Amino acid sequence: MEHLAWYELLLLFFAASFLGWVLETATADIKQKKFVNRGLVTGPFCVMYGITTVLLTVGLGELRGIWLFLFSAIYATVVEWIGGHLIERLFHQRWWDYSGRKWNLDGYICLSASAFWGVLGFVMVTWGNDLLFRLMALLPLLLVKILLLVLAGVLVVDILASYILLRGYGKNIRQWEEADNRIRKVTLRLQNWIGTVIARRIRKAYPKAVETKIEEKEEAKAASTVFAAGCSFYKIVLLFFCGAFLGDLTETVFCRITAGVWMSRSSVVWGPFSIVWGLAIALVTALLYRYKDRSNTFLFGMGTFLGGAYEYLCSVFTELVFGKVFWDYSDIPFNLGGRINLLYCFFWGFAAVVWFKLLYPRLSDWIEKLPMKPGKIITWVLIVFMCCNIVMSCMALIRYDARGKGTAPENTLEEWLDEHYDDARMQRIYPNAITAS
Repeated sequence: MEHLAWYELLLLFFAASFLGWVLETATADIKQKKFVNRGLVTGPFCVMYGITTVLLTVGLGELRGIWLFLFSAIYATVVEWIGGHLIERLFHQRWWDYSGRKWNLDGYICLSASAFWGVLGFVMVTWGNDLLFRLMALLPLLLVKILLLVLAGVLVVDILASYILLRGYGKNIRQWEEADNRIRKVTLRLQNWIGTVIARRIRKAYPKAVETKIEEKEEAKAASTVFAAGCSFYKIVLLFFCGAFLGDLTETVFCRITAGVWMSRSSVVWGPFSIVWGLAIALVTALLYRYKDRSNTFLFGMGTFLGGAYEYLCSVFTELVFGKVFWDYSDIPFNLGGRINLLYCFFWGFAAVVWFKLLYPRLSDWIEKLPMKPGKIITWVLIVFMCCNIVMSCMALIRYDARGKGTAPENTLEEWLDEHYDDARMQRIYPNAITAS
């Protein structure tokens, strides 16, 4: 598996963001017959294109042909889906709407756009990345790194400024006007002017943007009386822990039934928790919450596609970071690189149906019955525990991989890890982990 350096990933991000901005702007120019900046930020970048390209390059570098097209379409569609929801949540607007197209999902995504993203992803991963790296090689590496870091700094400032001004434009004006400090008055005028410019640019770029009303007042009212109401932060965190524990239990029992042995299926060194399952439950709940009452067929299909794409990405990520292969489906028919297989993708589909129709309603009710203050304290204690657990697990796994390559400990921490998390213990926790070739 090819490992890309940080500056290569950053180059991909900026190049794809710029090309995406050119594509979006050109399309909008043709439709509106005038120049408009289609980026969220002021600069010539559409960051969703950059994020998607990096994701596809890292996650799908091994794939070719129809599989690369299919997974590119899935990942890009998920990014567009998440981006649409985030924009609506943050700015109370829909900047694009596919409701007029066939095979759309609430106007956020549609089949024709997904196919287009699949083609773009296929072209970029197959030919575009290589061409980009060849062009980069023509410049001094130090100059490339400096330019990329400067661009990154400017983009961060641009994103923060755009977000703050768009969110804060028109708010607290009265309080500012009542201030006697002239500097504050000048700052207010400057803020209003910049905010107006950005807001006008967004309106021109997305003339069909639809104002949306998210029931924030009702949600706030419910949240003030019920702990973890709706799809709140505390609900998602606690469901993550429920999913991590239930996933570990499910896989342990499954291994006992199919292989006849009890073995650890935990992702971490402290406790029976499967991070893959916990994140899956948290993500699928956040993404599909508004669709939880849809038909079993819909939930099964979404779970199958999203679960397969998610498991494939997790397999690539763990191999890249830890140098270990934690599962290998090469012996199971209809597998893809040993990372996923058709049967287990169907399991993800069934799991989505069982989760939303049977488990989620009960677990949600139990969570919401927790008293407000103790519920928040419990949640944050669990967050701190799991963060420490993940950090310790990462250090132990990295050292486990280094020992396998014959690397001796270089400091006190590595000696401590060798003593408390030796090969025997790590093999008990991760019995299926093998060194990636």
